[in-house]
Formats: sequence, structure tokens, C-alpha cells
Amino acid sequence: MSDWSFARVWDAVAGAVPDREAIICGPTRRTYGELEQRAAGLASWMWESGVRPESKVAINLTNRPEYLETFYAALKIGAVPVNVNYRYGTEEIRYLLDDSDATVVVTEAAFAKDTRKAAHYIGRRIGKKFEPAVIEIGSELEAAIAGATDDGWRERTPSGDDLMFLYTGGTTGMPKGVMWRTDDLYVALWQMGRPGSEPPDPLAAVLAGKRAATAFPACPLMHGTGLFITLSTLAGGGSVVLIDKVGLDAPLIWTEVERNAVQILTIVGDVFARPLLTALDAEPDRWDLSSLRAITSSGVTWSPEVKRALLDHLPDVTMLDSLGASEGLMSRSAAKSGDAKIAAARFAVNDRVKVVTEDGREVTRGTEEVGMVAVGGRIPLGYYKDPEKTAKTFRLIDGVRYSVPGDYATVDEDGTIRLLGRGSATVNTGGEKVYPEEIELTLRKNKGVFDCVVVGVPDERFGETVIALVQVTDGYVTDEAELQAFCRSRGLAGYKIPRRILFTDTLRRAPNGKADYKLLREMAADLLGMTGG
Repeated sequence: MSDWSFARVWDAVAGAVPDREAIICGPTRRTYGELEQRAAGLASWMWESGVRPESKVAINLTNRPEYLETFYAALKIGAVPVNVNYRYGTEEIRYLLDDSDATVVVTEAAFAKDTRKAAHYIGRRIGKKFEPAVIEIGSELEAAIAGATDDGWRERTPSGDDLMFLYTGGTTGMPKGVMWRTDDLYVALWQMGRPGSEPPDPLAAVLAGKRAATAFPACPLMHGTGLFITLSTLAGGGSVVLIDKVGLDAPLIWTEVERNAVQILTIVGDVFARPLLTALDAEPDRWDLSSLRAITSSGVTWSPEVKRALLDHLPDVTMLDSLGASEGLMSRSAAKSGDAKIAAARFAVNDRVKVVTEDGREVTRGTEEVGMVAVGGRIPLGYYKDPEKTAKTFRLIDGVRYSVPGDYATVDEDGTIRLLGRGSATVNTGGEKVYPEEIELTLRKNKGVFDCVVVGVPDERFGETVIALVQVTDGYVTDEAELQAFCRSRGLAGYKIPRRILFTDTLRRAPNGKADYKLLREMAADLLGMTGG
């Protein structure tokens, strides 16, 4: 069994190439040596504050160097980094700090008030023996790094058994803490693009002058898509570019790609891709993007039309769709400018990825039988303090442990997986299951649709009825009848065509691009004049 630890690998890279740039964020540039020194100082402060191996360290920050310094410091001690959604209010932060048993929270000025209130509530009102310590970046954090002297944590070597928590978005229920062993995550990230192979010694590559690409997670580090590309880039001695600004600023993203010669840009589907494309359409000659080699996406649909339009601007760039979730990483699908046809991302079953029925049987290829995607190999241990949900998601199938997050799919005759969407978003109407992603992909083919989400709302006759919430593309005019006719013309079955199409200025997506289905169901019900969601 391997024993990969991100902290040990980063320590080794810092020792070998201390002057190589690790993090770039606006005017701030951190070398590997500086990153290690600051993480060590913060680890000493944490140790003095009572943090020990298996203690939980929550991070409520935007994409900035301090996020990774805190993450690194926690792993040095053997403590568990915990992500906090920076859009959370007091009650949501309180839930997450309480659920994760956080000992320390690192935050920033914009979120400090809510974070302190949440920590105080835990310490004073729900019977906890302690109140999580809150430290704010800036002068408070700098003083902590400079003033700490207790290096007792150095007596312990970071291990591959050390954990990190990745709390899910909570868009269909309360967030759940996915528990990853660092060794399992390290190997799973390596095998995403290299199935079946084992990670090589990164120090040997670094000493030979090799390095990972310069990567730019344009999506938040608080979610898996942004964090995972960052962890793997630093493990290979590459540089990570960050923007510490909340919200999507497409021109700024392209400016940073040019300024830092970014080679890999990571986004989340059409939610990011469409604004980026709009910026290129408006000013196609503004940026020199010749350094860019790949745009990667995960978690949200990336439509073929948008990929093709981006490739028209960036013919030398590969568009990579990743199939995966917080609960397990699977495989990739590539699109290039020379492809005769660009379709929705397709993935294939293999020794590690399969589509199974509720009773664990593999679905029959070449039929319309629906199952759920299951991934084996290196997967998480389960959900923190939730054995019931752990047993439901992490299952033994023919004696092998798989993660089954709930993505419905069929399998074509050639073994290609046809994704239908997450089960928690499925609409049950008149005895038929409708998978929102299929309808959303169809609607996005219409140039008047900038973004859309399909939900089900209660219906006395059918149980649920299909409703589409649509954000119209700037400069376009469309209406409900036109879009319903468009869906019909594209071959959607009658029961899949949205009964109503409601127009809205925003779909209020989370920073990771995912839709809050509970909120959107309530929005649809409100627009329809219903009393329930």
C-alpha cells in the first residue's frame, strides 16, 4: 500500500526548488520555500492553540494564498482541513463548524463577523466544551505566523492516513463531510488521466528540472474541482494562479491567463464557459492566449456548442470534461478542434467504472436500462459522522467497494456511458422519470438560452410537472412557446418538454456553478403562484 502525503511531497519540493514560484495571486507571489515557511509558522500557532492530529481546521476564505497555507499547515500537523462555503451565513457556518467538530477557523474580513458569531454560538449555546478559535487573515494571521514558537508538531511525520474533509454543496440537503485519506486522493488524482498507473517519485522529476504545468483554478478552492487541480499541480512542482475576487469576471480571467502564461484553466461547465466565450467574441484579439493548452471542467454540463465555439477561438487547446464527484474521481473526455463532431461528454465503462442497478447488477449494454454510475479504486472512507448515508453511497458490489454518488446513466453497446443526471434532481411525472440534464442540454442549443435549470414542482395529476427556468442571452428575444417548440423539434418526448418555461435574470448558482435545486423549486413555485415548493 502506498503512503502519499501532500504535506510530505510539498516539503520535499520546497527543499529541492525553494525559489520556484508556487502561488501567484495578483501582486502576491509565493515561492515553494516561502509557502513552506509560512505553513510551518501557522502550524506552530495552531499547535500552541491546541490543534493536534485529527483536530479539524476549517477554512472560510476565497481563492488566496492563505487558503493553501492553512491547508498545508493543517496537514503538517496531521490535522484535518475542512472547507467552508464563503457564501454561507451565520447559521450555515454554525452547522458546518458543529458538524465537523472544528477546533480552529481561518477566515477573512468579509466573512469574519458571521464566522465569529457562529463560533460563539457553538461555544455558548449548544453545550460545547469549547468555542472554535477564529483567526482572521491580515495582521492577526501575520502576527500568529511570526510569533509562534512551539514546534512540537515536528515530532510527527505526515502520513497518507491523514484525512481531509470535503463538504458537499448541500444543494439537495444538508452538506455532508466526505472523508478522504490523503494517500487515496493523491493516487486518485494521478490516475484520473493515467488509469491503472501508480504515481512516480515527484522529487526525482523536480530534481531533473521537470514541473507540472501552470494551472489556474478559476472556480473556488472551497469545492473539489478547484481544489483538486491545485493539489495535483503543487504535487508536481507547478505554479497555481489564483484570483481572490468573489464572482466570475471573464475579462480578468483571460487577463490572468495571458499575464501568467497559464497552461491549464479549470472551470465549471457552461456557467463559466459561456461568459468566457462572450468575452472572446466581444474582443477576440485582446488577449494572447498562446500558452493555454487545456481547459478542464467538472461538476456541471459543458455543452458541445460552447466547446466548439471556444475551439474556434482556441484551436490548439484541448477541452477536457471530468466525470467525478466529491465522493469519487472517475475519468475524462476530450474534445479538440480537429474532431469531426463534438458531442456531449462521453465516458466508458472499465475495470474501475461501471453502471449498476439498485441491487448491484451491471446494466445491460445497448438497452435503455437505467442504472447509477459506480466508481471503485481509490475512493473516500465515507461521510463524517453519518454511517447511514455512508452505507447508502459506498457499497460492496461483488466484494469490491464502490462509490455510488447517485448519477443516473445508461450504457451503449460499445460500453460508452450516457449520463442522465443526478438522481436527487430527477423529476417524476406521470410515472415517468425525467432527467433534467437531457432537457437542459437541448435548451442550451438555442442561442437565446444563456443558462437554464430544469426542476419538478408538485402537480395534483402527475405528481410532479417539468418546469424550466431560463436566463435569456443578452440581445436575444424568445418566449415560452418558441422554446417548447424548439424542444419538440429536437426530438424530446412529449412528457420531457417543460410544461412551463419561466424566465429569470439569474439562476443564483453557487460559486462552483452548481444549481441549488431546492431554492429553484421554490422560485418556480413562487413564479407560478403556488403556495408550496
